[in-house]
Amino acid sequence: MCETKDETNGREKTFDLRAFLARAGAGRKIVAYEATEAVYLQGDTADSLFYINKGRVSISVVSKRGKEAIVGILGQGEFFGEGCLAGQTKRMSTAKAMSACGVTRIQKSAAIRALHEEQQFSEVFLQHLLARAIRIEEDLIDQLFNSSEKRLARVLLLLANFGKEGVPQTVIPQISQETLAEVVGTTRSRISHFMNKFRKLGFISYNGHIEVHSSLLNVVLHD
Repeated sequence: MCETKDETNGREKTFDLRAFLARAGAGRKIVAYEATEAVYLQGDTADSLFYINKGRVSISVVSKRGKEAIVGILGQGEFFGEGCLAGQTKRMSTAKAMSACGVTRIQKSAAIRALHEEQQFSEVFLQHLLARAIRIEEDLIDQLFNSSEKRLARVLLLLANFGKEGVPQTVIPQISQETLAEVVGTTRSRISHFMNKFRKLGFISYNGHIEVHSSLLNVVLHD
């Protein structure tokens, strides 16, 4: 749900983005993906915008030398693939389901039409773009100035939705240490070391799944 302005009476009213995207109409389709299944691949034609109804999606890039890096992990309520609306003709990255996902695929022409004709949708999408820009800036600062330990703590907190609207989901989706190493930009052995350290300090716990405690914030806030 998103709060937008009702121009007819000046009061705030709720805009149900999911209901809006679920309406039957040309250019929209809800697609189910299994874990590890690609939504699109780097180099594919960029012709659609995507919205995550449930699950998580990783965004990764492969260099010309074949080195792969995960540059983003997105969750429920987030858009991706928006580059097609800015003139991108080929996908610059690969989007892959990290778990069973439900994704709304919106053809480029339908997305552009909705942005022009639906003010509330335009406002929500603009909020998404601004939040994404802030996130990218924070990620860059994180990589430039913070240690691997702090970067891992921040990734775990983001996966648990700390700092976002609503109540944090402390139990995060299953994610391998190899994937965490790619996101953080370090080795798997370092990730294993820090995860054990966090567990011993009571910042996280895991028994088949990882549970993130608010005390992990101390790692990020401590200089």
